[in-house]
Amino acid sequence: MLDAALRVIRTKGYGSSTVDDICRAAGVSKGSFFHYFSTKEDLALAAAAHFSAGADALFATASYRQADDARERVLQYLDLRSALLRGEMPDFTCLLGTMVQETYATHPAIREACDDYIRHHAADVAGDIAAAKSACAPDAPWSAQSLALFTQAVIQGAFILAKAHQDPNVASDCLTHLRRYLETQLPEPTTTRTS
Repeated sequence: MLDAALRVIRTKGYGSSTVDDICRAAGVSKGSFFHYFSTKEDLALAAAAHFSAGADALFATASYRQADDARERVLQYLDLRSALLRGEMPDFTCLLGTMVQETYATHPAIREACDDYIRHHAADVAGDIAAAKSACAPDAPWSAQSLALFTQAVIQGAFILAKAHQDPNVASDCLTHLRRYLETQLPEPTTTRTS
Protein backbone atom coordinates (compact mmCIF):
# COMPACT_ATOMS: atom_id res chain seq x y z
CA MET A 1 0.00 0.00 0.00
CA LEU A 2 2.85 2.38 0.75
CA ASP A 3 4.48 1.75 -2.62
CA ALA A 4 1.14 2.38 -4.29
CA ALA A 5 0.79 5.63 -2.33
CA LEU A 6 4.22 6.77 -3.53
CA ARG A 7 3.26 6.21 -7.15
CA VAL A 8 -0.22 7.72 -6.90
CA ILE A 9 0.81 10.82 -4.95
CA ARG A 10 3.84 11.46 -7.15
CA THR A 11 1.58 11.14 -10.20
CA LYS A 12 -1.50 13.06 -9.07
CA GLY A 13 -0.33 15.08 -6.09
CA TYR A 14 -1.54 14.74 -2.53
CA GLY A 15 -4.72 16.79 -2.92
CA SER A 16 -5.91 15.01 -6.05
CA SER A 17 -5.12 11.51 -4.80
CA THR A 18 -8.00 9.71 -3.16
CA VAL A 19 -8.09 6.72 -0.84
CA ASP A 20 -9.91 4.91 -3.66
CA ASP A 21 -7.03 5.68 -6.07
CA ILE A 22 -4.49 4.29 -3.64
CA CYS A 23 -6.56 1.19 -2.86
CA ARG A 24 -7.04 0.51 -6.57
CA ALA A 25 -3.30 0.92 -7.23
CA ALA A 26 -2.45 -1.36 -4.30
CA GLY A 27 -5.11 -3.94 -5.16
CA VAL A 28 -6.68 -3.76 -1.70
CA SER A 29 -10.14 -2.95 -0.41
CA LYS A 30 -11.05 0.28 1.31
CA GLY A 31 -11.65 -1.78 4.44
CA SER A 32 -8.04 -2.95 4.30
CA PHE A 33 -6.90 0.64 3.96
CA PHE A 34 -8.80 1.72 7.07
CA HIS A 35 -7.51 -1.31 8.96
CA TYR A 36 -4.03 0.25 8.72
CA PHE A 37 -4.70 3.98 8.42
CA SER A 38 -7.32 6.22 9.98
CA THR A 39 -7.00 8.95 7.36
CA LYS A 40 -5.31 9.80 4.07
CA GLU A 41 -2.99 12.07 6.08
CA ASP A 42 -1.90 9.10 8.22
CA LEU A 43 -1.07 7.24 5.03
CA ALA A 44 0.85 10.27 3.71
CA LEU A 45 2.95 10.38 6.88
CA ALA A 46 3.70 6.66 6.60
CA ALA A 47 4.47 7.06 2.89
CA ALA A 48 6.90 9.90 3.65
CA ALA A 49 8.71 7.70 6.18
CA HIS A 50 8.74 4.80 3.70
CA PHE A 51 10.09 7.03 0.91
CA SER A 52 12.79 8.45 3.18
CA ALA A 53 13.86 4.99 4.37
CA GLY A 54 14.14 3.83 0.76
CA ALA A 55 16.23 6.87 -0.14
CA ASP A 56 18.46 6.30 2.90
CA ALA A 57 19.05 2.69 1.82
CA LEU A 58 19.77 3.71 -1.78
CA PHE A 59 22.29 6.41 -0.90
CA ALA A 60 23.91 4.43 1.94
CA THR A 61 24.97 1.70 -0.48
CA ALA A 62 25.72 3.90 -3.50
CA SER A 63 29.10 3.54 -5.18
CA TYR A 64 30.09 7.17 -4.51
CA ARG A 65 30.44 6.23 -0.83
CA GLN A 66 33.56 4.26 -1.77
CA ALA A 67 35.49 7.31 -3.01
CA ASP A 68 38.31 8.23 -0.65
CA ASP A 69 38.19 11.92 -1.57
CA ALA A 70 35.29 13.89 -0.03
CA ARG A 71 35.11 16.31 -2.96
CA GLU A 72 34.79 13.37 -5.33
CA ARG A 73 32.03 11.87 -3.13
CA VAL A 74 30.06 15.13 -3.37
CA LEU A 75 30.44 15.29 -7.16
CA GLN A 76 29.64 11.59 -7.62
CA TYR A 77 26.53 12.05 -5.44
CA LEU A 78 25.31 14.60 -8.01
CA ASP A 79 26.23 12.23 -10.82
CA LEU A 80 24.04 9.59 -9.17
CA ARG A 81 21.19 12.07 -8.78
CA SER A 82 21.46 12.75 -12.53
CA ALA A 83 21.57 9.04 -13.34
CA LEU A 84 18.35 8.52 -11.38
CA LEU A 85 16.45 10.83 -13.77
CA ARG A 86 15.06 8.02 -15.86
CA GLY A 87 11.67 6.48 -16.46
CA GLU A 88 8.43 8.32 -15.96
CA MET A 89 8.18 11.44 -13.78
CA PRO A 90 6.66 9.58 -10.81
CA ASP A 91 9.60 7.18 -10.90
CA PHE A 92 12.24 9.80 -10.14
CA THR A 93 10.56 12.83 -8.60
CA CYS A 94 10.53 13.32 -4.85
CA LEU A 95 7.45 12.42 -2.84
CA LEU A 96 8.54 14.80 -0.06
CA GLY A 97 8.89 17.79 -2.38
CA THR A 98 5.61 16.95 -4.11
CA MET A 99 3.68 16.77 -0.85
CA VAL A 100 5.24 19.74 0.91
CA GLN A 101 4.50 22.06 -2.01
CA GLU A 102 0.80 21.27 -1.68
CA THR A 103 0.40 20.86 2.06
CA TYR A 104 2.73 23.36 3.73
CA ALA A 105 -0.15 25.62 4.80
CA THR A 106 -2.93 23.07 5.23
CA HIS A 107 -1.37 19.93 6.75
CA PRO A 108 1.32 20.92 9.26
CA ALA A 109 2.09 17.32 10.21
CA ILE A 110 2.89 16.44 6.59
CA ARG A 111 4.93 19.63 6.15
CA GLU A 112 6.94 18.90 9.30
CA ALA A 113 7.56 15.28 8.31
CA CYS A 114 8.71 16.28 4.82
CA ASP A 115 10.94 19.00 6.26
CA ASP A 116 12.48 16.53 8.72
CA TYR A 117 13.23 13.97 6.02
CA ILE A 118 14.62 16.52 3.58
CA ARG A 119 16.83 18.00 6.32
CA HIS A 120 17.95 14.51 7.33
CA HIS A 121 19.09 13.78 3.78
CA ALA A 122 20.74 17.20 3.50
CA ALA A 123 22.61 16.54 6.76
CA ASP A 124 24.00 13.34 5.28
CA VAL A 125 25.20 15.23 2.18
CA ALA A 126 26.57 17.97 4.47
CA GLY A 127 28.96 15.47 6.06
CA ASP A 128 30.77 14.98 2.77
CA ILE A 129 30.56 18.68 1.94
CA ALA A 130 32.12 19.56 5.31
CA ALA A 131 35.02 17.18 4.71
CA ALA A 132 35.48 18.55 1.17
CA LYS A 133 35.31 22.15 2.43
CA SER A 134 37.99 21.41 5.01
CA ALA A 135 40.30 20.09 2.29
CA CYS A 136 39.40 22.40 -0.60
CA ALA A 137 37.97 25.67 0.73
CA PRO A 138 38.53 25.96 4.49
CA ASP A 139 38.07 29.75 4.46
CA ALA A 140 34.89 29.79 2.36
CA PRO A 141 32.18 31.96 3.97
CA TRP A 142 29.42 29.37 3.65
CA SER A 143 28.54 26.43 5.88
CA ALA A 144 28.39 22.82 4.76
CA GLN A 145 24.78 22.65 5.95
CA SER A 146 23.73 25.68 3.90
CA LEU A 147 25.38 24.29 0.77
CA ALA A 148 23.77 20.89 1.35
CA LEU A 149 20.33 22.53 1.64
CA PHE A 150 21.09 24.48 -1.54
CA THR A 151 21.78 21.22 -3.37
CA GLN A 152 18.40 19.92 -2.25
CA ALA A 153 16.69 23.14 -3.34
CA VAL A 154 18.19 22.84 -6.81
CA ILE A 155 17.24 19.15 -7.04
CA GLN A 156 13.63 19.89 -5.98
CA GLY A 157 13.47 22.81 -8.41
CA ALA A 158 14.81 20.56 -11.16
CA PHE A 159 11.95 18.15 -10.51
CA ILE A 160 9.44 20.99 -10.78
CA LEU A 161 10.92 22.12 -14.10
CA ALA A 162 10.92 18.55 -15.42
CA LYS A 163 7.21 18.32 -14.60
CA ALA A 164 6.48 21.72 -16.13
CA HIS A 165 8.37 20.90 -19.33
CA GLN A 166 7.38 17.22 -19.28
CA ASP A 167 11.03 16.52 -19.96
CA PRO A 168 13.60 15.03 -17.57
CA ASN A 169 16.41 16.56 -19.65
CA VAL A 170 15.75 19.98 -18.14
CA ALA A 171 16.31 18.45 -14.69
CA SER A 172 19.51 16.84 -15.92
CA ASP A 173 20.72 20.22 -17.21
CA CYS A 174 20.00 21.80 -13.81
CA LEU A 175 22.03 19.14 -12.03
CA THR A 176 24.88 19.60 -14.49
CA HIS A 177 24.92 23.31 -13.64
CA LEU A 178 24.78 22.46 -9.94
CA ARG A 179 27.78 20.16 -10.35
CA ARG A 180 29.73 22.95 -12.09
CA TYR A 181 28.82 25.34 -9.29
CA LEU A 182 30.00 22.92 -6.62
CA GLU A 183 33.26 22.47 -8.50
CA THR A 184 33.83 26.23 -8.12
CA GLN A 185 32.94 26.20 -4.42
CA LEU A 186 35.10 23.14 -3.77
CA PRO A 187 38.12 23.75 -6.04
CA GLU A 188 40.62 20.95 -6.32
CA PRO A 189 43.39 21.56 -3.81
CA THR A 190 46.56 22.88 -5.40
CA THR A 191 49.74 21.03 -4.63
CA THR A 192 52.85 23.02 -3.91
CA ARG A 193 56.07 21.75 -5.43
CA THR A 194 59.18 21.92 -3.37
CA SER A 195 62.60 22.11 -5.01
